[in-house]
Amino acid sequence: MKSVWLTSLGRSEENVKKVISLMKPYGVPVLGHFWVDDLPKIAWMAPREEMIKPDIAAWVILATAETLASPSVRRGLSLLAITVQAKKGLSFPIVLLAEGGGAAPTPPFPTPLSGVELLSASDPGLAAKIVAMVHSPRTDPASEYRIDVYGNTHIGLWFEVGPRQGRWEGAMFGVAGSEILFHGTGPMEMLPAQCTLEFPVKGMKLSLGEREYTAWGVRNGFEAKTSYFAKVKECPDSVLFGPFPSEGEAADFFVVGLT
Repeated sequence: MKSVWLTSLGRSEENVKKVISLMKPYGVPVLGHFWVDDLPKIAWMAPREEMIKPDIAAWVILATAETLASPSVRRGLSLLAITVQAKKGLSFPIVLLAEGGGAAPTPPFPTPLSGVELLSASDPGLAAKIVAMVHSPRTDPASEYRIDVYGNTHIGLWFEVGPRQGRWEGAMFGVAGSEILFHGTGPMEMLPAQCTLEFPVKGMKLSLGEREYTAWGVRNGFEAKTSYFAKVKECPDSVLFGPFPSEGEAADFFVVGLT
């Protein structure tokens, strides 16, 4: 049975129960959790295994402008969105639901949440709109890259990137607002235990707009089933990545803002 996952940034059980009761007549169960804002302990990862199950057909985030204003909350939601979308597709429905009693969240949102559907808890057609998302066929938008994240307090925080199709002759990964601690290569969805790095580089400085990134890179070849992995010290403000540019070639990177 298709279900909805509800994340409440606030602590109002009453507002959560309202959403559950709205969906009940439509036969769509609502599962979920109250958000825990603890980036150092990678608390955002806690609901991932439940959220990527096949029966979860949409993600509803109950929030106000105030609860969504925290940079650490925005980072955590971004990381969770990245890893859920990596498994369920970029067209997986995400709803940002304005909670009663507070100002509605407004754009701009972090890159992983840029495609959210903004709805209000006071909308009389709310349940029908969510049900339509749950049951509508989905087609993922075209994307040239893959990105995923992994983490717990033992292994730390890792990013995985690579081409969705075709081949990258080398790869680079950079962070703004954090540090890269380690990098490696290997099969997708599998953190590298050991690997051979071809012409590795570290500490490259790249400026993009007002942000400065520190990047690492390798010259290994990457295809749809092989990935470049980077362990970071803490969640960055933004990451950039892409194929390693050839000598004399202009760099062309993908940028994902997390705040």
